Amino acid sequence: MADTELDAYEAQLRAPDGAGGLGAYLAHRAKPHAPPWLTVIVTGVVSIPAHLFWDDNAAATAGLTLASVALTGVTWWAGKATTAQRRLHSAITVACGTGWLTAASIAGPGAGPLPSLYAIGGGGLALSWNIRQILRRNPDSLGAGAGGGLLEKVGLAKTMVTSSDVQPNKATFNMQLPRGELTHDDVTKALPKLASALDVAPNAVRAMGDPDSASRAQITVVPHDLLKNTTPVPGPSSPGGSIADAVVTGIYEDGTPCVLFFPGDSAQARNAMHLLIMGMTGSGKSEGGLTALAEILTRRDVVVWASDPAKADQTLGPLLPAIDWAALDIKSTGAMLEALKAAIPARTRWLAKYGYKQWEPACATTQADGAPGMPYLVGWFEEAAKTLREIDEDAFTGIAQEARSAGVSLVVSMQRASGTQVSTDTRASLGSSWCFGVRSETDAGFALPGEVLDAGAAPHTWKDKKPGYAYLVANGIPETFWATPARSYLTGREYLDWVVIAFAPTRSVLDPITTKAATTAAGKLFTNRTRYPVPGTTFTTTEADPELDMDDNTGHDQYDGEQAHDGFDDEDLDDINPQEQLPSVTHVVQLASRAPAKPRTDVTPEQARQVMEELLAEFEGEGRTVVGPKDFMEHCDRHGRSRQWISGQIPAFVMAGRLAETDVAGRYRIVRDEEAA
Repeated sequence: MADTELDAYEAQLRAPDGAGGLGAYLAHRAKPHAPPWLTVIVTGVVSIPAHLFWDDNAAATAGLTLASVALTGVTWWAGKATTAQRRLHSAITVACGTGWLTAASIAGPGAGPLPSLYAIGGGGLALSWNIRQILRRNPDSLGAGAGGGLLEKVGLAKTMVTSSDVQPNKATFNMQLPRGELTHDDVTKALPKLASALDVAPNAVRAMGDPDSASRAQITVVPHDLLKNTTPVPGPSSPGGSIADAVVTGIYEDGTPCVLFFPGDSAQARNAMHLLIMGMTGSGKSEGGLTALAEILTRRDVVVWASDPAKADQTLGPLLPAIDWAALDIKSTGAMLEALKAAIPARTRWLAKYGYKQWEPACATTQADGAPGMPYLVGWFEEAAKTLREIDEDAFTGIAQEARSAGVSLVVSMQRASGTQVSTDTRASLGSSWCFGVRSETDAGFALPGEVLDAGAAPHTWKDKKPGYAYLVANGIPETFWATPARSYLTGREYLDWVVIAFAPTRSVLDPITTKAATTAAGKLFTNRTRYPVPGTTFTTTEADPELDMDDNTGHDQYDGEQAHDGFDDEDLDDINPQEQLPSVTHVVQLASRAPAKPRTDVTPEQARQVMEELLAEFEGEGRTVVGPKDFMEHCDRHGRSRQWISGQIPAFVMAGRLAETDVAGRYRIVRDEEAA
């Protein structure tokens, strides 16, 4: 039933504003049923002067009779567009009314049986219209109309609504289809007509079949778009939690959080997820991806490798300091793919060694024999069409088919996953899809299953007009939500910077097994991968530091420096003649031995921060007002932390108000306690 009709009906049930008392209520309830009775009264009153004018007038008698017949005929002709019942009822009413008026005008309203006919016939006709008016509203149907019911109009005749659930902006109807006549396919074909009849958006009406019965279906109607106003990201859903927890990316139209699940869960019978993200330019695909990536980077047991050979750091830029390996050109992307392929068997062997059937949060902790844990690995490939075009259309196929069991999730993001850009094997192996606005229904079919499109999903109606709108078909998401529109959160640059800074101490580092496999497969493209500084610090990967700390978990440098700083690259090997005799030694340089490093006392992050507070107090006592990272670096051993961790504390102190940026890059003003207060 349309909203306007429901509102009108409810208005009829309520007394007018400001009115009180039983009499006012009864009068208000009677008003919708008064017109037939008023017509009967007016007919009786008009008969009195008509009798005075046309008594014993033969011409008037003939004219009234012809008029009565003509009005009855016109009523029958005009009723062609209505139902047969309404047409017949209207014609009988006009014939009886004009016939009585003709007789009363000639013989007088009080002559013979005319008074009884007036009272009985007029009252009966008025009451019949009242009954028709009451029965016209059928609360058990999806709506009534001139064509015998809305469902009959759209081709679902004989369909019964068995139950309904009406909420402020959502109505759900469970339907029993006539057995042997209609199926769920007939319901999906009727959705466009149903949306037109209800005057709502094409994707505001959706249908879901019953897996246990082909003769039952459920129709959901959402008349108003509650996603039109953007929702700022509310913050991390599980700060410092596990990647096994739900990754919240936005909200559905009913306010339910829209989530992604990356690792598998045997208790929930859920496999690990590989995800295809698709959407045309301007659909909000990249922004939605950044929201999901930022949420991932707030977790303690996950490492991200990300690639964008088309836009380089334009999209991933804000999150680069938190990404373990960022491949921003085709050469590095190819190396990353090879590293992933090599890491899969190495990681599965490690999982089997420690008795894991698949990755779980316990994998990221120190094992019983003291071996370091293995964090989950997410390979995120933005603008993957360029990767597929310049490397191989099957570049992701092997990874997608094998990586789930190795604690690896693959995310492939592209504008159009057509058969000319990505192989059908790859598309089938990805399994889950997050589809933003697309240009056509054909494009939608590259990302969404046919049953989801049949249920009413229509991303092609959005195109690029509704950024952030999307459908999510993924592991762990109930099928009832697959055809339900969602919208990703609006994530600002400041929030992304905050995620990078605030979660630097808790973010995981790559495990030795994956590191060794990637080093073997990608060589210097991995070991010399660019590491980006945390915002607000001057610590960069291009600084030479002979005392770089070795990471305790991986056995390799946390910071490897820019690629090929020594001017030597693999291509230089092409210029070497292996048969040429080496030059003779002309002089020998004696290198001094390096002094042994002082033992470091392990402390908790809270204790280390307390030491830094003490350092600030010492700096203030010395009369210093401006400090920089190097001032703290001198006390690295005292903190029991690596230089990278200490550098990460600088922006944290800026955020806390203990340090303030100056006009000189890398120099910070100490904010005294009384000034901060």
